[in-house]
Parts: sequence; structure tokens; C-alpha cells
Amino acid sequence: MSLHVDFIVKENVLLVRLEGELDHHEASRLREAWQQELANNNVGHVIVNLEKLTFMDSSGLGVMLGRYKEVQASGSEMVICSISPEVRRLFDLSGMFKIVKLVDNETFALEMLGVAS
Repeated sequence: MSLHVDFIVKENVLLVRLEGELDHHEASRLREAWQQELANNNVGHVIVNLEKLTFMDSSGLGVMLGRYKEVQASGSEMVICSISPEVRRLFDLSGMFKIVKLVDNETFALEMLGVAS
């Protein structure tokens, strides 16, 4: 299975919904598309919805960390939500949740960032 990505802009937030598998084959494509979305849209914060992501390897973590650093450098926040158990284990093992916030769902993440959904 490949990776399906939806980018949605809500006010000043880029919502990134990932579905499928994020491996080294898909990581560079996602990185380029995500950077393009950040450049083309007047957004600050980013919410990453991982509810339908069934697999991610270390290259996927690299994409997440890179975008996190870009968002932080601009003074904004990146939030992860609705993470699947399989992917959560990788995030836990990597220590990503020590720097990136995890919330239960997209609605809560939007409210936390000041966007009425």
C-alpha cells in the first residue's frame, strides 16, 4: 500500500492527513509536497492526523522531525493527533513526544491552536 496525503488549510493551520504506509520510498515525496504546502499557504501551525497511517519507519520520523523544526523556527506549533497504535509505538521509542505534542483528535488540536472547526 502506498501513502495518500491530504493537505487542508483552516485559517492559519495546515492540516496534514496521512493514510497508508510512510516508508523510505514515500518519505521524500511527502517531504517535498509538505514543504511546498508550507511555502504556498499563509499558515503557521501544523496538525498531523495519523489516524489512518498504518506503518511508518525511521525515514518517516525524519520527515516529521524536519517539518517540526521548520514550524518551530517560524515561531509556530506542530501537533500530532489521532495516532494509530502501530505508529505510536515508533514515536514512543524515538522520544518524539518529548518535543512534539500529542492530542486525542483533530477537533481538540484545532481548538488548542485557536481555530473554530
